[in-house]
Amino acid sequence: MGHIGLGLAALGRPEYINIRLDTNIDKSEEAFRQNAIHVLDESYANGIRFFDTAPSYGKGEAFLMEWNALRKYTDVILSTKWGYTYVANWELGYKGSHEIKEHSLVKLLEQWEVSKTLVPNLKVYQIHSATIESGVLENKEVLKKLSEIKKEAGIQIGLTVSGVNQKIVIEKALEIELEGYDLFDSYQVTYNVYEQTTFNALLMLKKAEKLLIIKEGLANGRLYNNYNSILNSLSLKYDVGIDAIALRFCLDAVNADVVLSGASDSKQLNENLKANSFVLSEEDIHMLKGLKIPSDKYWKERSLLGWS
Repeated sequence: MGHIGLGLAALGRPEYINIRLDTNIDKSEEAFRQNAIHVLDESYANGIRFFDTAPSYGKGEAFLMEWNALRKYTDVILSTKWGYTYVANWELGYKGSHEIKEHSLVKLLEQWEVSKTLVPNLKVYQIHSATIESGVLENKEVLKKLSEIKKEAGIQIGLTVSGVNQKIVIEKALEIELEGYDLFDSYQVTYNVYEQTTFNALLMLKKAEKLLIIKEGLANGRLYNNYNSILNSLSLKYDVGIDAIALRFCLDAVNADVVLSGASDSKQLNENLKANSFVLSEEDIHMLKGLKIPSDKYWKERSLLGWS
């Protein structure tokens, strides 16, 4: 059975592509640091052992490094990425994209030099948002270096995927072998009650015994903005919020290994963790599968979300 993990995307930077429920918050770097450490502590106390971050999550990777060094737990699984750089530099209302994508060998070497300090708790190292267009899955120098990191650090190499071509990227990645072995051990995929086009690809990953991590289980907060009778009826049935229903769907529909909570505070975290208190029936899952929307519509709507 899968588990809820914690993603630090909303914990490490003051503005994020997400619909924040509470906008009246202190957005200073120190306030975010204190909140991140607190949420990490609460997560661990409530049984979470998988923590996912990235250099582009503002100070998210730095906060996780600090917490990891302070607590010195030996039973946590840390996951980070490479390929995006945070450029907003904590500037509120920053114009343009807050992060820049670069899947070059230079960027891999630069970011690995920092991320590797999380070893030995670092267990998963991922290409951040691998795409066909970036050419990263055909970059022999990058693939060779990832293979070296895999052997030298004893960690799993993975990738995260987004957009309408997730399935194509997954299929291509599954074909990549170095020295007779699959290069990629883990896959972090967008899947939720709205975006379900990766369903068959996820089943394929489970069959191949890959580590399956689900991200954006709450569709960047859009579930909160759209009243839905099915989500609300199940919320009443199980006496939990719609967020717990949505996360439980990701766990039960595809038997994911980890479903990431993107909680930005303790209140959200505790509501998300209510997903551990029940299991959806086959009838519930069938109803929720009926909420899917066309993939191009889903990603177009996501692209319109502002940084806030």
